[in-house]
Parts: sequence; C-alpha cells; structure tokens
Amino acid sequence: MKNIVVLISGNGSNLQAIIDACKHKKINGTLAAVFSNKADAYGLERAGEAGIPAHALTASHFADRAAFDRELMQEIDAYAPDLVVLAGYMRILSPAFVAHYSGRLINIHPSLLPKYPGLNTHRQVLENGDEEHGTSVHFVTDELDGGPVILQAKIPVFEGDDEDEITARVQHQEHAIYPLVVSWFIEGRLEMRDNVAWLDGQPLPPEGHAAEE
Repeated sequence: MKNIVVLISGNGSNLQAIIDACKHKKINGTLAAVFSNKADAYGLERAGEAGIPAHALTASHFADRAAFDRELMQEIDAYAPDLVVLAGYMRILSPAFVAHYSGRLINIHPSLLPKYPGLNTHRQVLENGDEEHGTSVHFVTDELDGGPVILQAKIPVFEGDDEDEITARVQHQEHAIYPLVVSWFIEGRLEMRDNVAWLDGQPLPPEGHAAEE
C-alpha cells in the first residue's frame, strides 16, 4: 500500500473527502499522516477521529521559512510518503520543499487555472462578472498555483450569487475530483514529466484531463 501524507491549514473538508475515499477503497492507499501549520485546525480533529497520526508545526517556533520547511520535510519523510497532498495548506512552500517532493506533490486550487492564482478567487470571479468558475488539481512547482493541471471541474455562476454560494458549489466539485486524482496517482496512472502531467501514458493538455460532462 502506498503512503499518502496530507497538509492542511484549516477545516479539512478535502481531507475528509480523501479519508472517506480511502475508507471506501476508492483510493487504494494508506493515509499515513496529516500535518498542519495551525494547531487549532479542525482538520487535525478529523484525522484524529479517523485514527490517522496528526501533527501541528507552528511557524513562530522556527527562525525562518527554510528552517520550518526542513523540519516539516524531516517529519513527513518519517512516513515514507509516495504522495504529498496539499488540501487547503495556506503557507507558501520553499523551493527546497517543492524540489524534494517534485513529481509527488499535488494541490487543489479554487479557480480554473491559469485564471486567478493566489487568494480571493471567488471574490474576483464575482467582481469580474464571470459566468463560469471552478477548481483545478495540479502538480506543484515553484510557480505559485502554476504547475501542470491534472483535472478541472467547472461550475456555473448565477446572477445574485454571493461568495458563500460559490464556495459551496466549488467545494462540492473539489470533494469529487481530488480523491479521484489521488487514486490515479496511487494506481500509477498519473505522473509529471518535463513539467507536463501525464495520465495513462498520454500527456494532458494545459487544462488537464477532459472530465466527462
């Protein structure tokens, strides 16, 4: 069984989706550990309830980002991860961290990348009057939210929507596609080659795998 380590900063709803998928054998891997940069992250409770080792590292205990990431890498590596999953992890990772897990580090971002990297994506969608929004799972590289896209899910934006309504609609899709991508990687179907995502031996287009409508 391949080992999965998940990094979170908050509620951990995507973590819960992955926990559930492992429990129901939709992901044929072991959730080995969960790490958070926030000691009060509710996701740590989710991990504890599922019997998964849960750890918190607080940035204020370290001299700088590099020292924090060195300790985090050491603690993650104790679980021999085949895949490291960022699930609402709100710290920017050091280049050393990204390089160490290159090709086995994935993230989910609430926009249709390359649109709206960074924060406040739902607000930007509303302010710009977009009729379509969504979420992207991608490999992590040194470029913020810029690694090769693996899979996207789209949602409609309706007149009168607020951020909460859009957030709920996006998260519903995230909880479906993130466990799916994790399962692809664990099954050996997914890899990153030359900064391109490959699925089943085929390079994926910039927008990732075309999900069935």
